[in-house]
Amino acid sequence: MIKTYLFLVGAIFCEVAGTMLLPVSQNFTKFLPTFALAIFYLTAFYLLTFVVNKLPIAIVYATWSGLGIFTIAILGYIFFKQTLAWQAIAGLFLIVIGVILVNSFAGKIS
Repeated sequence: MIKTYLFLVGAIFCEVAGTMLLPVSQNFTKFLPTFALAIFYLTAFYLLTFVVNKLPIAIVYATWSGLGIFTIAILGYIFFKQTLAWQAIAGLFLIVIGVILVNSFAGKIS
């Protein structure tokens, strides 16, 4: 089960890396960032194929998208100097709490 979650973390990392390269690719006009983001996205989906064989797709997608959104918002602040209102920051923490709840009770439902 740990291997499954490691694949999920790897998929989240690759999706975040690909998304962070979107503005750098300048509408796909820069070859190297565009190529790298394509590789990151393909790798993310490849890793997800292993995860959905072991965990319910609803749990996988909630975790992948929720933690991806949270991480991208943090990295957008660090690398692109993008700011968020306090309400948006509170919402991001609610997403993380939701991901924790979804994963905590996923095994208890048959």
